Amino acid sequence: MGELILASQSPQRRAILTQVGIAFVARPTGVEEIDSGQPAAVVSQNARHKALAASALTPHALVLGADTLVSAPTGEILGKPDGQQQAQAHLELLSGTTHHVFGGIALARGGEVTSSAVEVTAVTFRSITPAIMRWYVETGEWEGRAGGYAIQGAGAALVTGIEGDYLNVVGLPLARLLEMAPELLPCGRTE
Repeated sequence: MGELILASQSPQRRAILTQVGIAFVARPTGVEEIDSGQPAAVVSQNARHKALAASALTPHALVLGADTLVSAPTGEILGKPDGQQQAQAHLELLSGTTHHVFGGIALARGGEVTSSAVEVTAVTFRSITPAIMRWYVETGEWEGRAGGYAIQGAGAALVTGIEGDYLNVVGLPLARLLEMAPELLPCGRTE
């Protein structure tokens, strides 16, 4: 199968691949992400662009591009907050509602996308009281997180339910990836 290149600097994506024993090398691309449009199209396009950019640098390797975004119930895309005020604004939009997390993945080899997919997970938040809001924003965990929270950390205290792939919310829809490329798992290799 050769080497898997992860076209991302996300520590969450690295951790997910590592926890199941998938060998990879992380090579972030610096591709500028789009952040407006239909959520499924945005994550798909971002994942494809990342995979293609890294594939151009390593044409014989299998490259994984990924993108994650949060769509508020209003349909607004909530990116990574640029400060505490924006983090609080994101969380206020999500408080007491169900929102959707979109995860796009793309595999490329030889400068061409060989497969891609979009996973959608519904996440329900509790009504966030002012005290919980203050506590969570002060943790700083929202920094660099789509939607302004991390479900795998203290942000779990904000969540009352989830429907779909938990790891998609963390940053990589692993089940969908393994449907596309089961040979990534050590037991699936024919080497």
